[in-house]
Amino acid sequence: MSQQTQTNTFEVEKIRKDFPILNRKVNGYPLVYFDNAATAQTPKQVMDAIVDYYSNYNANIHRGVHSLSQEATDKYEQARIKIQKHFNAEKAHEIIFTSGTTHGINLVASGFSSILKEGDEILVSAMEHHSNIVPWQMLCEKTGAKLKVIPMDQKGELVYSEFEKLISSNTKLVFLNHVSNALGTVNPIKSVIEKAHSVDAAVLIDGAQAAPHIKADVQALDMDFYVVSAHKMCGPTGVGILYGKEAWLEKLPPYQGGGEMIATVSFEKTTYAGLPHKFEAGTPNICGGIAFGAAIDYMNAIGFDEIAAYEHELLEYATNELKKIDGVKIYGEAAEKTAVISFNIEGLHPYDIGTLMDKMGIAVRTGHHCAQPVMDFFKIPGTVRASFSFYNTFHEIDLFIDALKKAKMMLQ
Repeated sequence: MSQQTQTNTFEVEKIRKDFPILNRKVNGYPLVYFDNAATAQTPKQVMDAIVDYYSNYNANIHRGVHSLSQEATDKYEQARIKIQKHFNAEKAHEIIFTSGTTHGINLVASGFSSILKEGDEILVSAMEHHSNIVPWQMLCEKTGAKLKVIPMDQKGELVYSEFEKLISSNTKLVFLNHVSNALGTVNPIKSVIEKAHSVDAAVLIDGAQAAPHIKADVQALDMDFYVVSAHKMCGPTGVGILYGKEAWLEKLPPYQGGGEMIATVSFEKTTYAGLPHKFEAGTPNICGGIAFGAAIDYMNAIGFDEIAAYEHELLEYATNELKKIDGVKIYGEAAEKTAVISFNIEGLHPYDIGTLMDKMGIAVRTGHHCAQPVMDFFKIPGTVRASFSFYNTFHEIDLFIDALKKAKMMLQ
């Protein structure tokens, strides 16, 4: 199988040395990790930040006068500033640390439960992750607001003309993923945000799948809210951020009560702390936040433009090779997409394919990818999803294609 010539300036073999896990074997085969949309692997530079925290300055933050506490606080707040600059938020306190994307979405949904009323409308797209469907359904049950769905087409693209018909003066919130986790589609969020703001609706963009590939500028895009998970960006699990415009964060009530989010407490009345502490009750994932900052540094050192260009080459090569296999159907062929391919082979169940691929050391995801409405739209039980990152190679794609052909032959 002839391999495409990779970008000369992208030193993937040098980058791979930063990821110890890529050296291991699975079932006697070299690991080929194509499940990056579920979670990215972690480089040594991020692991070192975690070890450094627990080895040298493990302490609770914001409350202590002793040196370890002050050092931990400084490092944690420096990470917040790194993340602020990465997404170009105007102010550091517009970055709220969360446990991940789902936490951020639920925080916003909870806040709007005191704002929405019966007759208000919420719009979501048909290609959302369950985390961007269920909280809004719960919100509608609480408030009497109505949930409406922006349809998609057979290519896996948003039907923008239908969105224009759905949006009205009753629309108060619009929720859309920046990139579909199931299909890789990059959505036209700038146009959606502009249209939503024309009727004074707020917009939350789920950036979980976009952030590893696209450096979103929240000010240029005029986002109201943007949510991200660190583990999609070579960081640790259990930490993420919610970006929110200061005006919106001031308007929303606290999501949780407890320590850190208060100004004063008495049994008669409690007053709340200012941003960002208002939304950060309890001891946070201090080490996770610091390691997220290290992951941001690592990816920026490589360069997001360089990452995007290289991953696009991987996507094109894998797509072309897959299409040479009889019976393969790819779901999600949007004009603009990230390095994700969802596919099936005619007559074969995706789970069976994924199981056999694992026996040959190939890690892919199978199922509905927490996007069951997408699978219902295509009238399928699920797909095999191969998702690539900047540390993957063309040779790994060749191994993946060979394994897929063997799996197909064994199952037919």
